[in-house]
Amino acid sequence: MDILITGGTGFIGSLLIPTLTGGSDGDPGDRVTLLTRNPDKVAATYPEQIASGRVRVIRAFDELGRDARFDAVINLAGEGIADRPWSSQRKRELHTSRVSLTEALVDWLRLARHKPSVLISGSAVGWYGNQGDRLLEEQAPAHDEYTHQLCQQWEQAALAAESLGIRVCIVRTGVVIGPGGGMLRRMLPLFSLGLGGPIAGGEQFISWVSLADVVHVILRLLCDRDMRGVYNLTGPRPISNAEFTQTLSRLLRRPAFLPVPATVLKMAMGEMATLLVNGQRVLPSRLLQARYNFLHATLESALRAALAKRA
Repeated sequence: MDILITGGTGFIGSLLIPTLTGGSDGDPGDRVTLLTRNPDKVAATYPEQIASGRVRVIRAFDELGRDARFDAVINLAGEGIADRPWSSQRKRELHTSRVSLTEALVDWLRLARHKPSVLISGSAVGWYGNQGDRLLEEQAPAHDEYTHQLCQQWEQAALAAESLGIRVCIVRTGVVIGPGGGMLRRMLPLFSLGLGGPIAGGEQFISWVSLADVVHVILRLLCDRDMRGVYNLTGPRPISNAEFTQTLSRLLRRPAFLPVPATVLKMAMGEMATLLVNGQRVLPSRLLQARYNFLHATLESALRAALAKRA
């Protein structure tokens, strides 16, 4: 397949790109075009794929032209939502990297003479907003707050491609667990020193998913023509922050008894503290209905796999 990918240098892309281009049993693999503002990072991350011609880089959709032909588009671009506090400037950056870029992508698709068969576009469980311990399937209503508004606009921009006859799949991704990135990379230094602990009482839910499952679901969505619309891309067993803390500390064989009060987080992080203080208890109902079998159905399984690759 010829696939156009935005956001391919991030945590998910670090496994997705090698998987797509690797091939097996005589299959040379897919050909990938990466839209990026940082070609040097792509060259450093995927030197073998670039040398073999399996990966090429563009900086803007204008470089493609109307005659470019892709079988699929995977839209994962977006500045890290937890990288910096949500100042007005940062919110504009988050909007531009998600909503505006997706709008530009769909604008290019309107002009393209050869439409891809599928667009897989990112979103997040933040779409639901803070909902306490309520079980959230794909049809659940949202709590109207900043993360919902951002994700809603992001999703609507991508769903506009349906009017072009393109099958659109939206993945509302939870906290991704894998080696070398995501939340785990930030937590390990503290937990390894025995300085971890539950956050804001630890009752809020974390809807997590393994990095391997994220990639496998994307591969399934690429090929299964019956799958379209919104999918919760989370593991089947969301857990509380306290249980997450206990599981990680047990696997690391370190104590984790230093709680972080919500007031401290709000003072340090402002509005962005809602990412840690609040939570969503999300179920991947549509993936389960599609008989997707999770590689890591429990948090312990996902953490063990991530920690094993770290060693």
